Amino acid sequence: MFDVTKKSIQWGEETLTLETGKVARQADGSVIATLGETSVMANVTFARAQKPGQDFFPLTVHYQEKYYAAGKVPGGFFKREARPTEKETLTARLIDRPIRPLFVDGFKNEVLVMCTVLSHDLVNDPDMVAMIAASAALTLSGAPFMGPIAGCRVGFEDGDYILNPTVDDMQDLRLNPEQRLDLVVAGTKDAVMMVESEAYELSEAEMLGAVKFAHEQIQPVIDLIIALAEDAAKEPFDFQAPDYSELSAAVKAAGEEQMRAAFAITDKQERTAAVAAARAAIKEALTEEQLEDGNLGSAMKKLEAGILRGDVVKGGKRIDGRSTTDIRGIVAETSMLPRTHGSALFTRGETQALAVTTLGTGDDEQFIDALHGNFKSNFLLHYNFPPYSVGEVGRVGGPGRREIGHGKLAWRALQAVLPAATDFPYTIRIVSEITESNGSSSMASVCGGSLSMMDAGVPLKSAVAGVAMGLILEEDGEYAILSDILGDEDHLGDMDFKVAGTENGITSLQMDIKVAGITPEIMEKALAQAKDGRMHILSEMGKALSETNEFSVHAPRIETMNIPTDKIREVIGSGGKVIREIVETSGAKVDINDDGVIKIASPDGESIQKAYDMIYSIVAEPEEGQVYIGKVVKIVDFGAFVNFFGKRDGLVHVSQIENRRLNHPSDVLKEGQEVKVKLLGFDDRGKVRLSMKVVDQETGEEIVPEKKEKKEEGAE
Repeated sequence: MFDVTKKSIQWGEETLTLETGKVARQADGSVIATLGETSVMANVTFARAQKPGQDFFPLTVHYQEKYYAAGKVPGGFFKREARPTEKETLTARLIDRPIRPLFVDGFKNEVLVMCTVLSHDLVNDPDMVAMIAASAALTLSGAPFMGPIAGCRVGFEDGDYILNPTVDDMQDLRLNPEQRLDLVVAGTKDAVMMVESEAYELSEAEMLGAVKFAHEQIQPVIDLIIALAEDAAKEPFDFQAPDYSELSAAVKAAGEEQMRAAFAITDKQERTAAVAAARAAIKEALTEEQLEDGNLGSAMKKLEAGILRGDVVKGGKRIDGRSTTDIRGIVAETSMLPRTHGSALFTRGETQALAVTTLGTGDDEQFIDALHGNFKSNFLLHYNFPPYSVGEVGRVGGPGRREIGHGKLAWRALQAVLPAATDFPYTIRIVSEITESNGSSSMASVCGGSLSMMDAGVPLKSAVAGVAMGLILEEDGEYAILSDILGDEDHLGDMDFKVAGTENGITSLQMDIKVAGITPEIMEKALAQAKDGRMHILSEMGKALSETNEFSVHAPRIETMNIPTDKIREVIGSGGKVIREIVETSGAKVDINDDGVIKIASPDGESIQKAYDMIYSIVAEPEEGQVYIGKVVKIVDFGAFVNFFGKRDGLVHVSQIENRRLNHPSDVLKEGQEVKVKLLGFDDRGKVRLSMKVVDQETGEEIVPEKKEKKEEGAE
């Protein structure tokens, strides 16, 4: 009934298996990839015809994590998987980016790739398994896909690169100083196609070495996919790329001169209007048949790309007049908003980000329900890209894949310099509002986010800046690397290369390559040029931070204290009675974790101190020989019981009340009276022994015998 094909290799510490022929047989391509005990099923379908008038490639990639894969039931009221999580969205983008450029030029049929996590062993992250499964399914499907690709994750510990580190090793890297890198690389047999990373101030050489290491490690996986395809691939889809050379020649003849003049305009809005006018003029010169040709958009783009790319490579001049290494003018400002905890406006040419930092308490941490377990995050970065930022009218809704991806890139770049939670016990949220955009608003978010956190008084290890690089590679091998690319240069170039970091090293690297032929030498030169740009931007950012940035008066103050774990129950009390009393009495917010770390938060320092003292009185132990202020709670024939340390009472024997004989303690004491006592120690039964007579009841100072003798000598 089933025609099953299965191939396996030993890959790193685990066995990688690809299987097809048993499940989802009506899909064009279906593969279940298994690494260790993590399994992902990828299914591919594609339309056999292009929709009329469609001028773009409609590829859709979905990645789904099923809770049953880890033996879990979803949270929430409905108890089923709902909208995609951030991890699912980011992984879908991770798979989309390297496979999209590998479809044959001109192929515009709809393609759907669906990856479903079937099993998760909590050791091997399913995202790389999903990428491999998707590549294998595409290779088997018969679609005009020029793969296969493979991907892997690389760690960096003690100077050594690690293939496919475990989920635990990559979890919250900033709390694991031994691990300095979380790098994902995807590529074909001959070329790297995509890089995504979170790094902890690695040098350019270390990052490039990691990319090379990853490309070497994926070669056996590519060979495995090819071996599977040799036995199980379907017949290639009969697709011939359309020949629109005549249309392209007509478009060029009709508007090359006007289009070239349009691209010579440096102002973005004026240039956009001029390009639109040139397109309209071209269309007026074409015949009805040419206007109805579905390849008209491609012909237009070919003309625009030829003008832009040729001028840069041959003349070294870009559309806004800059050289290949120039960074646009930068203006950085902080403390833009009066009531926020920290704010910054970062402007680079026609790209602008308003970044706002808010400091919260432990209650504001984000709770993340993941396949490998539940955890909290105290650093959040949200990126918003409204239509007005590019002068357009559009629908405004929730964050899309682009917003989530750009926000995560900025998050990765900044988290490497955050202080430890024990040193700065705040939840940090950054919101980056993109108010203008013409090239790399994600890197503007990095710069603005760094400035706004410093403005809020967050003790960052160092400022972080980011720069977007581009590449134009011609067929004859000539190329130009562009610093701080514009939007048009991104769309019409061959590589989008974003690098963020500090003066000491790289904290994030993202690379998307659209063509083969990107050599290690080109990457090395691009990284070096990016470093120069990053240093320039950091220098400009420093001008906004010339003065010391004070902690915002509107932000909550948080103090931390550590208590023994066996005292947690006493602080919380039965049914939370004690902790509620502390909060109500002090007015501060109190958060206790399982490790005995207590965070006390309030804008009022007195409230924090009051809560601290109340907690300390519960968990601390009185010290023998110390003097305490107490209150008489009960008088008996043989002495008085005094509450002197939190809820702890002790006995002041009648002989320890005064230096004279008393008929009854009530001769000098009454209930509710405040007294000063010294802790003499504990008796054989552990009872507290206190003394009043050795303490001056007015000053609270201990009466030392030597001092007493000196006073008597002075009286003589």
